[in-house]
Amino acid sequence: MTVNVVRFRHHERIRWGVLREKAITPIPGDFATTGDLVRGTSAPALAALEGEAIALRDVAVLSPVTRNQQFVCQGANYRQHMIESGVDPDVKAFNMIFTKASSCIVPADSDVILPKYVRFLDYEVELGLILRRAIRGPVVVTEDNLHEFVAAAVIVNDYSARDVQIPQMQFYKGKSFRTFGPVGPHLTLLDESSIGLVKQLRLTLTVNGQVRQDDSTENLVYGPAETLTELSSIQDFDPGDLLSTGTPAGCALSVPSPAKQRIAQLLPERTRWKLFLQLQSKRAQYLKPGDLVEARIRCVDGIDLGVQRNRIVAEA
Repeated sequence: MTVNVVRFRHHERIRWGVLREKAITPIPGDFATTGDLVRGTSAPALAALEGEAIALRDVAVLSPVTRNQQFVCQGANYRQHMIESGVDPDVKAFNMIFTKASSCIVPADSDVILPKYVRFLDYEVELGLILRRAIRGPVVVTEDNLHEFVAAAVIVNDYSARDVQIPQMQFYKGKSFRTFGPVGPHLTLLDESSIGLVKQLRLTLTVNGQVRQDDSTENLVYGPAETLTELSSIQDFDPGDLLSTGTPAGCALSVPSPAKQRIAQLLPERTRWKLFLQLQSKRAQYLKPGDLVEARIRCVDGIDLGVQRNRIVAEA
C-alpha cells in the first residue's frame, strides 16, 4: 500500500493532506513537523481517509520535510557516478556520508538561487527516505524489517556548488547554500507490502528538456538497510529525518581519472586547483540563470513521487 501525502498552506494555515489526483483531503489534527506526522498517522489509516477535498491549484505546496529534521546524505552511491567522480568502484570500500544544512530545504518547485561567487552549480536527483522511528543505538536493519525503519519516499535534488565543495574539500559548505535542497512535492508513505519498491524506482533529471540523468535504484551500491545499520552505530535519528541515497551518473562535474589525480598530487596545491577550475570552466553542463531543472522518480508498479521543477535564478 502507498499513500501520497502533501504539506500545504491554505487560507494562511499549514496543514497536511492525502493527495489524490489533483485534490487534497486534509488530515485531521495538527502536525507541526514531519516527525509528528510520521508518529501520528499510518498508510492504512490515511488510505481510508474521507472528507471534503481542496483543489491542488488552490493551495501553496510546501516541503514535506520540515527544517527541524536531519538531512543526511550518501555520496557516490551509484557505480557510474563513482567513476565520473574520479572514484574507482573496485577500490572504494566505504559508504560516503555527509550532511546538508536543514536551512537549505525548500518546496519542490522553488527557484534555486545561484550565489554571486559560485561559478559551477550542479544538480543531483536523489531518492530520499523518511525515517519512521527513533534510533538511539546500534540496530541491524535488513530487507525484511526495513519497513519498520522507513516510513516514506520523496524526491530530493542535492544542488552543489562544485567550486566550493571540491577545492575547499567542504561538502557541507558546497551543498548547504539556501535553496540547495528542494524536497517533494509529496511524501509517498510505504508499508511492509510496498517497501520493496524502493529498489525499482527510475530517477530522471532534465535541464531545459534535455535528459542529463537516468538510472534505477537497482544500481545503488549501498542500500538503505545496510546504510541505516552502519549509521545507527554512529548517530541518533528521530522520526521524520531524511536520508538522501545518492545520485546517478550524468552530473556536470568532471573529475580527472585516478591516474591523473595521482600525477596532480605532485603539483603545488595552488596549481592543482587552478587546473581543476580550468577543466570545469569548459563544461557547458553547469547550470546558469534561466535554466529549468526537472526531476522525476517513479516506477511501473504505481509509485510516483511526482515532479520537481526548479528555475535557476541569479542572486540579487
